[in-house]
Order: sequence, then structure tokens, then C-alpha cells
Amino acid sequence: LMDVLTVPGPDCYYREEGESWADYSTRRFALMEQTLAEHAESVCAVIIEPLVQCAGNMRMYDQVYLSLLRAACDKYQVHLIADEIAVGFGRTGTLFACEQAAVSPDFMCLSKGLTGGYLPLAAVLTTTRVYQAFYDDYQKLTAFLHSHSYTGNALACRAGLATLAIFQQQPVLANNRRLAAWLTAATARFIDHPNVAEVRQTGLIVAIELVKDKRSRTPYPWQERRGLKVYQYALAKGVLLRPLGNVIYFIPPYILTEDELALITQVAWDGIQWAVKD
Repeated sequence: LMDVLTVPGPDCYYREEGESWADYSTRRFALMEQTLAEHAESVCAVIIEPLVQCAGNMRMYDQVYLSLLRAACDKYQVHLIADEIAVGFGRTGTLFACEQAAVSPDFMCLSKGLTGGYLPLAAVLTTTRVYQAFYDDYQKLTAFLHSHSYTGNALACRAGLATLAIFQQQPVLANNRRLAAWLTAATARFIDHPNVAEVRQTGLIVAIELVKDKRSRTPYPWQERRGLKVYQYALAKGVLLRPLGNVIYFIPPYILTEDELALITQVAWDGIQWAVKD
């Protein structure tokens, strides 16, 4: 792998008591600003997953971080790459998560929701400026010539077109915001659970962080695999809850009904009760 610089993220789980997501995200941006100031001449791009670090335990941060990052990338002439593979296509409440900060990246990575999950398909979007830099006569040897064996798979592209048509023809985003409100209400009781440190939500993503001690936020030893116990309990009840360590999360399909949501959250509650008993 190529050498990379890693900047500590604005994970709002670690904010001080009483500190807002926006204030903490702003404070944490100082680390990114410092890194860019020191390495701008050798850094070509910053890669970030907007609003939610999904595989990183569903950790979340405020949109102000994206606004500050876009401005800093412009200042230091560094490209901004947004990984919207998981958070794109309505998952966070807007079509793309970057919209919530009113920013546009230089590159945007898309997949997953592009086909509704039916077939694998990915795409990378970029700006006209970047595109034109590689659009030239072949004889000049500046063209970006890249392809692989499965580029443009016709069946996957057809699934993608069908998904995009649904977004055009149906009020998907409005429906998602209503479903997100249901999800907020259905998971509210988890906030006061003695083994839940935090319930965090961005659009149709809710994460429940299990801990051994709520007050100190002392985590369970990873060897105990409490999240796995919740998964096993739920699976026996016909519900698939895939944990990330000791984080139980919901990323429901957009067609979920209120009754199905009630079932899922009840099973999660019962599964947590079962998993945390010693």
C-alpha cells in the first residue's frame, strides 16, 4: 500500500459533557488544518466518509467539519474525495451526505444504493475541471485510459437505472425522513438503558453503543463479544442484526414498515437485555 497520512477524526462519541457535535467537530478540525498546513505540498487528496464512519463503529460527526474541510482543501489546493458508498442515495436524509454541508467534493465514490443492493455496481464522479485535464488527443499521451474486465456490466447498469428512476418518480427522500423519525421514536428508550453509552443517529443510521459501565463509559472487553450475543439472539427471532463489535446498529431498507420497525427494535432491546446479563 502507498504511504498515507492519517488524521484523528471528529468522532463525537468522545466530546466533552455538554459539548455539542458542532463544537466538538470544529475543535477536532484543528488537527486536519495542521496536517494540511504541514504536508500540503506532498498531499494530493483528503479522503473522508461524510457524516458517518460506517465500518468504524458507526461513529458520527457534525456537517460543519465538511464545510471546514472543503474550505481548507481549496486553500491548500488539495483534492477532496468523498466516500459516499454507504451514506449516499438518501441514507442520511439528503441524496448525498455532502449536501448537508452544502459542499461538493472533487471526487465522489458511489456504490451500494446505486443499485438498491441488487447487484454490485460502483462509480466515481468528478468535476469537469478534472475530467478536462485528461481529455486530450491520444497522441499527446495525457488521456486517462483505464478499464477492467467487468466495467459497464449491462445487467448491473440496468439495475442502477431502475433505482435512479425510482428516485425520480417517487418521494424517496421525504419517505426516508418520515422513516427516520419513526426510528428516532422507536429507539428512544435505549438511551436510558444502563449498558448503553450512547444512541446516535444520522438519517436512517442509528447506532447503539454497549458498555460495561454507563457513567464511566467503560467498554466491555472485546473478548466477551457482547455484540455477537445480540446477533445470535436476534437471528433466532428471525431478525438480522449485524453488530460492529459492541455497537448494535440499524440501517433499514427504505421500504420498511412501522410494524417491521417495531419488531426489529423490540428484538434488539430483548437481545441486549440477554447479552448484558452476567
